[in-house]
Amino acid sequence: MLEDQFLRQPDGTQVPLEILQSRRFNPYFMDCIGALDGTHVRVKMFNEDAPRYRDRKGYTTQNVLAACSFDLKFTYVLPGWEGTATDSRIIKSALTRNDNLKIPQGKYYLVDAGYMNRSRLIAPYRGVRYHLKEYSVRPPENA
Repeated sequence: MLEDQFLRQPDGTQVPLEILQSRRFNPYFMDCIGALDGTHVRVKMFNEDAPRYRDRKGYTTQNVLAACSFDLKFTYVLPGWEGTATDSRIIKSALTRNDNLKIPQGKYYLVDAGYMNRSRLIAPYRGVRYHLKEYSVRPPENA
């Protein structure tokens, strides 16, 4: 299968070089194994199925969950969800299905604010405005 050739989930035994070699990220992200997010891919559907696949913008889409490593390689992809499916519903499925998203003990993925903070998923703090320009020159500081 193509999946077996191209999608390799991290086992958590090695810290990515992109983290080790960066003073901006090391030691802050030593246990981070990548980023995870969903995206909508436009699709054509039979008329009777279209309402379930209609996203909030009105397009018929599949909601696809993808995880990638720091070297920008996909490590997990879960396609096929209806455009109406929520991020929390999709991640719950990804973590519990037979071909599940594996997150090694003590490791985590970075996710966007559409996901809740939970074990092994770290989202930005709600209500905090992040300005990427502020971090382009110097690392973030503790309060």
